[in-house]
Amino acid sequence: MIRLTIDGKRVEARNGEFLLALARREGIEIPTLCHHEAVEPAGACRLCMVEVTKAQWNGFSKLVTACLYPAEEGLVVRTDTERVMKTRREVLELLLARSPRAEAVRRLARQHGITVPKYNVDEEGDNCILCDICTRVCSTLVTGAIARVNRGVAKKVATPFDEASDVCVGCLSCARSCPTEAIAFLDDGLKRTIWGKTFDVVACSVCGAPTVTKEHPLWMAQRKGVVEEDFHVCDACKVGKTGQACRKVMW
Repeated sequence: MIRLTIDGKRVEARNGEFLLALARREGIEIPTLCHHEAVEPAGACRLCMVEVTKAQWNGFSKLVTACLYPAEEGLVVRTDTERVMKTRREVLELLLARSPRAEAVRRLARQHGITVPKYNVDEEGDNCILCDICTRVCSTLVTGAIARVNRGVAKKVATPFDEASDVCVGCLSCARSCPTEAIAFLDDGLKRTIWGKTFDVVACSVCGAPTVTKEHPLWMAQRKGVVEEDFHVCDACKVGKTGQACRKVMW
């Protein structure tokens, strides 16, 4: 085990464990908007910056992203120094100026005493903070239908050429993982529209409620070996069936 200190608390870490994961396990809060348990960390939002030092560094310390910095023997980590808080507030001011209506950003900004950023606010800005959770989730777990496109101020997340994707299966993994609810979609009965593409949705074979798009279970069956029909029952009915089976076993 690796022994280190976080905010004066002696803790033990597993080999290769990152500081953010360790802090969360120890109940120490470090804010972040680009971290998701389903994918590898990327350090995109820079909100999880912490200050680290060691006794042998003779007073030298540095700022690192907690989500990407591995625990080291003898490391001394501070999550709330003035240097850390100044950097965190600067990042939040930039994010608030870019996405002034994103509630997740507004909430964190208020917690750090920011209501109006010192930078010019983009009143037309959307809620996307370019955290890349959606693109990482899509490329890692699904089809890789979306990615960052363009450069500079024109950078955004989109499908190739902003056209309906041939590979998107309408699973909503991108929208549901987005921390700022920036990805718009519409569920209308047995139709779903996302990224400019409209999908037919399968009705639950038990209760008739909408479940998944027709493309999603087909892709899962082809690529993951999952039985396609398993997706044709909604979650509520699956829970009900499981409960009935458990009661039969117990009683």
